[in-house]
Amino acid sequence: MNYYTKKPKMRFEIKHPKTILAIIAIFILFNSIIYLFNKNILPAVLSIGEERMKREATEIINETALDIYSKDFNYEEVIITDKDNEGNITMLRADTVKLNYLSSKLVLEANRRIGELEEIGLEVPLGYMTKNLVFYNLGPDIGVKMTQVGNISSSYESIFESAGINQTRHKIYLNVNMKMKVIVPFKSEEVEVVTQIPISETIIVGKTPSTAIDLNKN
Repeated sequence: MNYYTKKPKMRFEIKHPKTILAIIAIFILFNSIIYLFNKNILPAVLSIGEERMKREATEIINETALDIYSKDFNYEEVIITDKDNEGNITMLRADTVKLNYLSSKLVLEANRRIGELEEIGLEVPLGYMTKNLVFYNLGPDIGVKMTQVGNISSSYESIFESAGINQTRHKIYLNVNMKMKVIVPFKSEEVEVVTQIPISETIIVGKTPSTAIDLNKN
């Protein structure tokens, strides 16, 4: 004769419920902090980093241009004026070799200095986001890095304006453009730096030709 007995039911008992609840609470809190950090804090830090990086890059380009063009740019050497027998200007010719040399020198030096900025980066204290001078330097600091995207491009702009009777003001500008990616933990943003640098402003006495020179095409 066979006898059958009921198998005892398995019972699961939680030995340390308080510990498990504490772990769950810590997990939820940790994820909430991460969410708030990614949602609110990082975008603010990224925005501040973009602003400061653009300012640093613009200062580098402007300082480099000032150093190079103040030493090597001479209007009479770069812009050649042809006149007729009556002293009227018949043609303005640009020395494009000289202009290209100066802009290339600017690009190389600016690239070098911006490369140093890439290696160093910036530190933005969290207190900086309060926009309150009392808390500006309160930490912790969040590192902001940047990397250049592509090469720096440059172009010249030539403008003629009336400066009085039989006088013309000739302005030459250098337009510099670069793109960079600003990087903070878990986020990055591509930004563009555009700056216009005045190179020369000269008063030309006498009649000028009706067709102005185009430094970019030349």
